[in-house]
Amino acid sequence: MGESSAVARSLARVRDPGSAFAFIEWFAREWLTPLQDGDGCTAGEVAAAEERLGLRLPAPLAAFYRLLGKRSDLTSHQDRLVALDSLTVEDEVLVYRVEAQGCASWGVRVADLGLADPPTVIYPDCACESGGSWRPFLGSFSLAAVEMVLYEAVMPGRAGCYDDRTLDEADTVRLEQLYERLSFPDYPAWWQPEARPVIRWFGGPDVLLRQGGRTWLSVLARSPASLDRVRDTLPGHWPEPTRHGEAAEEPPPW
Repeated sequence: MGESSAVARSLARVRDPGSAFAFIEWFAREWLTPLQDGDGCTAGEVAAAEERLGLRLPAPLAAFYRLLGKRSDLTSHQDRLVALDSLTVEDEVLVYRVEAQGCASWGVRVADLGLADPPTVIYPDCACESGGSWRPFLGSFSLAAVEMVLYEAVMPGRAGCYDDRTLDEADTVRLEQLYERLSFPDYPAWWQPEARPVIRWFGGPDVLLRQGGRTWLSVLARSPASLDRVRDTLPGHWPEPTRHGEAAEEPPPW
């Protein structure tokens, strides 16, 4: 695998909300578009949401909205960060994120709102036939904030810098051998609520890779050349790289 990638070194420093937001600022600056004044919600908007709801937002959730609550490219490229004026409480859970087609919701239990960095939960609506319920997602909102930005970044849309394909077990072995596991906990996929945690992150020189369900690989690269190196390193059926905006021949599971 060689020297640790920059994204791996930066992510390894995440320990609390402050370091999580520092990572998000670094990632936006180095990989996407830097955060700027006006990208976040105002203190007044946060206060208005709290007054309407009759509760205080967890400090890191309020800080997340203040930092990048209006940057839809970082929070709502695929799934959606709920706008402050649309936040709701459902089943004693403050819901802050919703899947693109309403198939899942993410939130913080009202009982945990006063914690310094509360755990997050997920409701996979696709499990309704088996009695869907809120389940643990990630152990702190700061980790969930990092996950949201990474997840939304590694989605189709960046011409020449994104690709994805199916994986088999042999591909997974090569992935584990050739790329570095990032310092981020495994966590559940909403489309496989009964399975053990199945989303894992890997990094390499100028590339970020997300393995979903051990059957799907999504790649974000900082340049077309970096993406080509991943295709060469992990040979297989990659979609045509020039078809910007078109769907893969086999759609991803989400």
